[in-house]
Formats: sequence, structure tokens, C-alpha cells
Amino acid sequence: MSLFVAEHKHTGETCPAKVPQMAYGLLQLVDHANARRSGIVIHGDAVANGKHHLYVIVDASDEEAVKNYFAPFRRFGTLKVTAASHCEQVVGRGHC
Repeated sequence: MSLFVAEHKHTGETCPAKVPQMAYGLLQLVDHANARRSGIVIHGDAVANGKHHLYVIVDASDEEAVKNYFAPFRRFGTLKVTAASHCEQVVGRGHC
């Protein structure tokens, strides 16, 4: 398993929170148990208030698995997946 940060951005006009059935469907993707069934471990999620920007920190087998799992977010905006490291690992190897 490797660490990744998934970032989703959308505009105020395309904000899925405006449409309850859409919002609840996407919320199921951020559910820890649902993600685990797809081989993804969610460590945390946050939405920047007023910014329409979601961050999810996950462990997964590879980047494609994360992209595929969170693909429904692309319907409302962008999805970027970036390989990441825990702070202790960065300090241990001496570079980001």
C-alpha cells in the first residue's frame, strides 16, 4: 500500500452539495467502510470552507486505483491524485 492525496475541485455552480441525492452519493465514496471494500484505506478527508476543494488522504495499491475509485467526482470538476509520504518518512530520508 502507498500513500496518496486525492484532490477534487469544482465551482460554486457545479457544487454537488446543492443536489442532495448527488451529494449523498459522493459522500458514500468518502465512507471508510465503502472505500475499504474497494481496497482503499481513507485516513482523513476535509473540504476547504467556501473553496469547493476536497482533500482525501488514502492508502491504496497504486495511483490508478485511487483515480478509478474517486472518478465520479470528475463529473463535477477536477480530480488530481498525488503520491505522498508521511512527515516522518520525509525527515528520515532527508528530502521531500
